[in-house]
Amino acid sequence: MAVNWAQVIFNSAVTGSLYLIGAVGLTLTYGLSKFPNFAHAELITLGAFVGYFVTEQLGLGWPLALLVAFISSGLLGFLCCCGIFQPLARRGSSIIHLMVASIALGFIFRHSIGAIWTWKPLYFTGTGSAFDFGPLRITHLWLWLIFAALALSLAMHLFMMYTKMGKAIRASSSNPGLAQASGIDVDRVIRVTWFIGAGLAAVAGVFRGADTQIWPMTGWDIILPIFAVAILGGIGNFYGAIVSAFIIGLAENVGVVGLMALGVSTTYRIGIAFLILIVTLIVKPQGLAMLFRRA
Repeated sequence: MAVNWAQVIFNSAVTGSLYLIGAVGLTLTYGLSKFPNFAHAELITLGAFVGYFVTEQLGLGWPLALLVAFISSGLLGFLCCCGIFQPLARRGSSIIHLMVASIALGFIFRHSIGAIWTWKPLYFTGTGSAFDFGPLRITHLWLWLIFAALALSLAMHLFMMYTKMGKAIRASSSNPGLAQASGIDVDRVIRVTWFIGAGLAAVAGVFRGADTQIWPMTGWDIILPIFAVAILGGIGNFYGAIVSAFIIGLAENVGVVGLMALGVSTTYRIGIAFLILIVTLIVKPQGLAMLFRRA
């Protein structure tokens, strides 16, 4: 079986870009709130449905769809943080309590989305045609996805390094007690981070839905590799998430080639992220955090 490795590398960049956008918010909120938010999957799903509503049902453009999706999921994440997770944390709830609460919220959001829209798959139209570029088969959507991931990486770097809020996020993630003693309102920092993280999840949802389909399980379809990215990159480490997103993307697409060579269904590709997740937790629980300054 001849393998077009140029296409495999390009597909890896596309996959990594999607995982990067989806994982940035998760890794930052995980680093600050100290628990895995499984409702992050439904924030991705909500973004996909809002993007569909704006573009397909209202007939408005993609830039507005991304903006409205960002704000919608961002506000939902903000409300969850203020109304549920922070009050639970103040009452001394353990990581298990917070994690179970996030699973319950995700269940509620998922079925609410299904009741409001539908459980049948929906499809975006007008996402751009495919074209050949040398040995590559490319779509306009994939190019926009890679561009969005690169723009996000640069924007988040500038935000984290040069803004007051970005520095407060880094300080609060590294040492919340010292940050509080230094005059930083850690609770406010956490709320802002949840808004940004949930908004970015929505952007990932729009791109995921436009590339495949949308239904109430859209977020769950990619939440495992997104968690793998967050853990491999080091919890709370933005720069580690950038590298690990493309590592997971490459491993997944090369793994697909291996599965096809073995005659195994490519639906098992999700197991590659699961395997990387397990190995990381066993061998190097801190992930790539030691290679980067904590963000």
